[in-house]
Amino acid sequence: MKPILDLNALQAKPFIGLVELMRLAHAGVDITPLGSMLIEKAFARSDDVNILLDLSIVLQLIGNRELALQMQADAVLLQRSYKSPKQNPTLRILALMSVGDLMANTPIEFLLENSNIELTQFYVTENLFTVAGALNEDLPEHDLLFVAIAESEQNLPLLKQLESLLAKWEKPVLNKPECIANMSRDAACQLLINTAGILMPETVRYSIANLNSERFDYPIIIRPVDSHAGNDLAKIETEIELTDYLDRQNGSEYFVAKFVDYRNADGLFRKYRVMLISGKPFLAHLAISEHWMIHYLNAGMAESPEKRAEEARVMENFDETFAKKHAAAFQTIYERSGLDYLGIDCSETPDGELLIFEIDSCMIVHAIDPIDLFPYKPAHMEKLFSAFQQMLINACLP
Repeated sequence: MKPILDLNALQAKPFIGLVELMRLAHAGVDITPLGSMLIEKAFARSDDVNILLDLSIVLQLIGNRELALQMQADAVLLQRSYKSPKQNPTLRILALMSVGDLMANTPIEFLLENSNIELTQFYVTENLFTVAGALNEDLPEHDLLFVAIAESEQNLPLLKQLESLLAKWEKPVLNKPECIANMSRDAACQLLINTAGILMPETVRYSIANLNSERFDYPIIIRPVDSHAGNDLAKIETEIELTDYLDRQNGSEYFVAKFVDYRNADGLFRKYRVMLISGKPFLAHLAISEHWMIHYLNAGMAESPEKRAEEARVMENFDETFAKKHAAAFQTIYERSGLDYLGIDCSETPDGELLIFEIDSCMIVHAIDPIDLFPYKPAHMEKLFSAFQQMLINACLP
């Protein structure tokens, strides 16, 4: 059943937040009226940073990215720190965030939903640092610091500044910035290339000039640098197709890798999203599709009882099947990445190797799928969330 957009109830909240707004959008609710309401409130209370942040999220979810980022920038200019208060919290987590769209940070809010862990999100920008590299204002009180800033061209200088700042931080630090910086598609590939049990096709970064002079072993896949969620991702079979693709693009640099046909015997493609939490793998979802470019939302999972039944079986038996089969590969990824928490989009080759598409610290995992269609998911997601929360608690133990 689709949830109802209750504007009166939402208007009474001082802050709505990413989880509730994305739950509405994910369920197909038209949140445009909510955006209009927030715009009216923003005009009336221009100094209410919570309204500006909520409006920024709504605008991103309905596709108005440029205005969304302006609303976010306005909010952060007024206030950098945003707390989700808890009564007698078991732990106080400080998440360092960067300004940007919904791919700019680890969506940690989903991982802490319904927990008694207090989250404070603090937006960091380069101009916040002094010449000596120290922050020129105090960070909020916390028991543990989590770097939620994702790897991107925009964020690399920021991650570099944070590396020296956090090297001797008095409180525990999870997902260190220097490790996040290695999550670019080409750098992550170098961490895992030529590793037994893992196939991650070498990803090379090309300028436009180099692309035009290169001779590739087709088919290849290509995407602009900093592109995510399949945006402008293409499989290219010939030089003519490459020329046509580049004519439609306006980027200056691209990632290119050899395409691997990972279809199963039934002709379907399968992509697993596995989260490593202190090195232990948890399955967030399995997307099954007729097309090689899989995203959970375009794989037709909600429309296919057969696909959902397979996902349910795989989730139920994950620890004793997929996770056990690839245990050595997951351990290698954990050790070489250096990250306490990361996501892996992967599949299997016909030869049984773990085929890696991407490893990243900011992949979204959530429990907002409709229970009537996905009744098997809540228990598995709660298991994942509990493991993440326990990781935070363990990091603070003496």
